[in-house]
Amino acid sequence: MNEELGITIGTAARAAREHLGLTQAEVAERIGLVHAVYSRLERGKMLPSVPSLYRLCGELRVSPETLLGLGPPAGGKKGQRTQDEEEPKLRRLLHLARKLEAEDLDALLHVASALAR
Repeated sequence: MNEELGITIGTAARAAREHLGLTQAEVAERIGLVHAVYSRLERGKMLPSVPSLYRLCGELRVSPETLLGLGPPAGGKKGQRTQDEEEPKLRRLLHLARKLEAEDLDALLHVASALAR
């Protein structure tokens, strides 16, 4: 296996997944992989098959070029903070959101949607 390519695909997939606010388990289910296998893919420990790569591009809304490191970075816009700067805050927010009751989670989603406009 080409380790550099695996890391490139995994890093791009993770950035795109986090940009969409999805968990590894959600993406794995949507593209027909077991969560542990998808986790290995994001960590660069394996390469996806061509059909899995195709489904991954569709679910993450990125081009194959982006996942292969041949296009613009996944999930980012010019001038935005890097993934390393955002990750701790996003993880904390996700951790807190998981503790909320359904009604409070709906309210948080509404506020976040309004702020994102």
